[in-house]
Amino acid sequence: MSLAVAVLLLGVADSMVGSYFVLFVTEVAGLTPLQTGLFVSIHGAGGILIAWLAGRGFDVRPSRGYAAAAMLSGGVALWLMTVIRSYPLLILLAVTLLGALAAAFPQLFSLARHVLGDGPAAGRSVPLLRSVWSLAWATGPLLGAAVLTAAGFSAILRSAAVVLVVAAVWVLVAVPPPGPPGPPGRHGADPGPGLPRTAAVLLTGSVTLFYTAMFAGSVALPLFVTRDLAQSDSAVGVLFSVCAAVEVVAALLLAAVPARISQRLVILAGMSGFVFFFAVTVAARGLALLIVGQVIRGIAVAVVGAAGIRWFQDVMAPATGRATTLFSNATTAGMVVAGVFAGGAVSLLGYTGTLLLCGAVTMGAAVTFALGTAAHSGRPPPQAGSPSSPLGGPPPLPGGAAAEPPGGHPSAHRVPRHPAAGTG
Repeated sequence: MSLAVAVLLLGVADSMVGSYFVLFVTEVAGLTPLQTGLFVSIHGAGGILIAWLAGRGFDVRPSRGYAAAAMLSGGVALWLMTVIRSYPLLILLAVTLLGALAAAFPQLFSLARHVLGDGPAAGRSVPLLRSVWSLAWATGPLLGAAVLTAAGFSAILRSAAVVLVVAAVWVLVAVPPPGPPGPPGRHGADPGPGLPRTAAVLLTGSVTLFYTAMFAGSVALPLFVTRDLAQSDSAVGVLFSVCAAVEVVAALLLAAVPARISQRLVILAGMSGFVFFFAVTVAARGLALLIVGQVIRGIAVAVVGAAGIRWFQDVMAPATGRATTLFSNATTAGMVVAGVFAGGAVSLLGYTGTLLLCGAVTMGAAVTFALGTAAHSGRPPPQAGSPSSPLGGPPPLPGGAAAEPPGGHPSAHRVPRHPAAGTG
């Protein structure tokens, strides 16, 4: 499927850069830790704004051009970063061309929703494309390591830039053009048709809380494993690899979930499982139980990621672009908050305390999601052609499905950039 290739290429490029981004900007570009943090925060804010504008544009006039332009802009930005050393110019790049790359992920998923149409294929596409994204984040860092060994840090960014350009061309050439937009919806202050403001705030907040816990936990986990449990550095790599592999399998299995099972319950189960992951990890005293925790973690991240975007698309239909971007931007917001959150929590509570706090934040995310769904219409309409929609939302658009963010496997040296953020 042409969209799967596009998602794979985007994921590979993003994971290659995301895995070594901090090392590049500090060792090659010469940024201080403070400058690096400011750069990442400004880039995240710029990405949120550009992705939101692109999402609104897609709802008005669906087009492959948004996704292609976002990836082409990102490719140009990465190439320029290998030659620019002026910090003001790098900041300008962060909020323009590089920030535009954040729109690529939600645009591909919005495009998929329009292209695939109604029916079983649309329902299965979310977890299938999500598994492709996880696969990309499982292989991209290895490709980045090979390029780093052979040619250095700058070659990683140039290689990723080439991949992004190829992906942009692929979208324009191989992906079918989307159909016309759905029935006119409210494009004013309300977030989307059928989604009250209170519900939108609660649902968006729940996603932000979940990914704040995920990214903050990813910062604390390697330190907890190596310092508190005295495990080797290689053990961290094993744990993240297990999580990545489980995510791929879990996302594929999610496609087989019967239509009679509410997607709302699936998402709540995923969030609850993530709470259990933190509990298991804190209770671990050796590698075996840590691996069990990563299996739970991989399932939870895949479930929330794959089901979350489709849930937002359904409850905000026909505003597919804004729905996908809202979920994507909530993920980015969680990533931005997680840096400060993790740093402060580790300083005050230590590694174990930080993981427990992340578990509490995840529990808060589950409660907020439950309140948000209750604030919605409370009546999940059935999906077209099935007696009971597994998605618990309004009828899908007359055009396809989508897949998810975020997420990769950030370690202490990895700055996940929205869905350009990798997986869990």
